[in-house]
Amino acid sequence: MRFIPTKVHGVLDYIVGVALIAAPWLFGFAGMGGAAVIIPIVLGIGLIVYSLFTKYEWGPFGFIPMPVHLVFDIVASLFLALSPWIFGFASEAPNVWLPHVVVGAAVIVVVLFSQPQPATTRGRAATA
Repeated sequence: MRFIPTKVHGVLDYIVGVALIAAPWLFGFAGMGGAAVIIPIVLGIGLIVYSLFTKYEWGPFGFIPMPVHLVFDIVASLFLALSPWIFGFASEAPNVWLPHVVVGAAVIVVVLFSQPQPATTRGRAATA
């Protein structure tokens, strides 16, 4: 049941990318530095960059197929969700590690329900 259109997924990509970049300041852990701060910023920038190059409604330089984009999303989200334990900051206050886990898990759920092709591509495939 993939009911999230790529047009909606694309909007979420940019919103989540900006939110990841801002997360250390939004959740008040920017001052601690280290992996807890660097990981969401780097993943947010990465998400915005590979979204710009995805073949979907919001990718102006589209050459990355949507299924590949979804694999990038899964890998990055798993890394984000597991990063508190990989890098040893899971014992910090919840405002430090919980955003990593929640956003990582939420993006995985979005990917599982996202359509693997833009509507225009699906339409052409159906008529061919």
